[in-house]
Amino acid sequence: MPLPAAEWRASVEFERRLVHASGTLFPVPYLLGWVSWTETAAFLALGVATVGLLEYLRLVVGLDHAVYRHLTREYESDSVAGYALYMVGTTAVAVAAVPALAIPGMTPTLAVPAIWMVSLGDPVSGALGDNAATESKRPTAWIAMFLVSLGLALLFTVPAFGSRVGVAVALAGAVPAAVADGLPPIVRGVAVDDNLTISPAAAVGMLLAVSVLA
Repeated sequence: MPLPAAEWRASVEFERRLVHASGTLFPVPYLLGWVSWTETAAFLALGVATVGLLEYLRLVVGLDHAVYRHLTREYESDSVAGYALYMVGTTAVAVAAVPALAIPGMTPTLAVPAIWMVSLGDPVSGALGDNAATESKRPTAWIAMFLVSLGLALLFTVPAFGSRVGVAVALAGAVPAAVADGLPPIVRGVAVDDNLTISPAAAVGMLLAVSVLA
């Protein structure tokens, strides 16, 4: 017997958030010392190539299998899906911290929490606010995103920079992450998906704070 529409939507959103949160695992092998950060970034780059192919098959070729139909939202039916933008945003941050390519000051210390802000913070804030893609999220969602992002950043910035600077750097990442999550920029009437913007916004904020304070 099919689920009622409200229950079906709730089930889909829960499954989407589980997929979202699975991205938290990307930096774990590096944190455990199993692989280098360069290898982590290479793996993520491979992921971008893979989702690029999948999106090409979906949008251009017309491959529309059950997983796509179940996990993509209506507004993603004719545009690049959020999971692909998620991979692009996180990979950009990861590549920026690769030693041979690194933007000065950008290290995994900043990249990991920036990636986790989208993988963990966004699902939490999404669960607290039901808004259209072009609408600002509710204040509770903003606060939740900020607190989760701040907590994740503090785990890395305080050990790396000390209490005073570490807290300031964490705040410099959590604020733009909350803004990117809660207030999507509109370009030509189209909302830029926060899956793309959260990690880079957080990473840039922390990088600027490090360059000034550390």
